[in-house]
Amino acid sequence: MICIATFYSHFGAIRFKQSCDGWGWPAQLMPVPRDLSSSCGTCVRYEGELPDRLPEEMEQIVAAEGAGYRSLYRAENS
Repeated sequence: MICIATFYSHFGAIRFKQSCDGWGWPAQLMPVPRDLSSSCGTCVRYEGELPDRLPEEMEQIVAAEGAGYRSLYRAENS
């Protein structure tokens, strides 16, 4: 599944990208797509699942589906 994770900080995005690398999930840092809003403007596009442990810096995770997105996780304070 192709997912996009957004974050409250660039540091959170970089750390999550490193976690994806450790899990063997292909991942890349990129600007947040216009259809999604984000505090820091940087997201991680990865191929994998919803992680077991979500970092505090994570704002949301969506799955890319066709021309849109399906929400998988959204932080309570977002």
